[in-house]
Amino acid sequence: MNTIIEPPRPEPIRFDTKIAVLLRADLEPWQRLNVTSFLVSGLGTQLPEVIGEPYEDADGVPYLPMFRQPVMVFEATKETLATAHTRALSRALPRAVFTSDLFTTGNDRDNRAAVRAVPTADLDLAGLAVHGPRNAVDKVVKGARMHP
Repeated sequence: MNTIIEPPRPEPIRFDTKIAVLLRADLEPWQRLNVTSFLVSGLGTQLPEVIGEPYEDADGVPYLPMFRQPVMVFEATKETLATAHTRALSRALPRAVFTSDLFTTGNDRDNRAAVRAVPTADLDLAGLAVHGPRNAVDKVVKGARMHP
């Protein structure tokens, strides 16, 4: 009788940083998906360390690289989202914002103009993405709950 010896399993990978997306709880499902996709695209462009290696399937077909770590998605009230934004600013964490005004624009130029037209304290946030040390990001999203 042959005994099969399985190779040791690699230890789980733990990251010292965290990527979090915080969505306003009253968004429609299509808005949640739209906001999330826009927000995370901002992190990947400015933080190359969050991007992993390219993918390739068994036939050698290449695919684009993606984040190297999970993205945690949370939801919160408008007030909690505003507080999270203030916390992210005070900690100088890399962040991306999506305001309600962006649902009415159709391109990057108009999106940037819509955000630029509103003072920080008056931004009508629909979503926020942050990256940073795990404990700092946890403090930013405190009061939010995991997206269902």
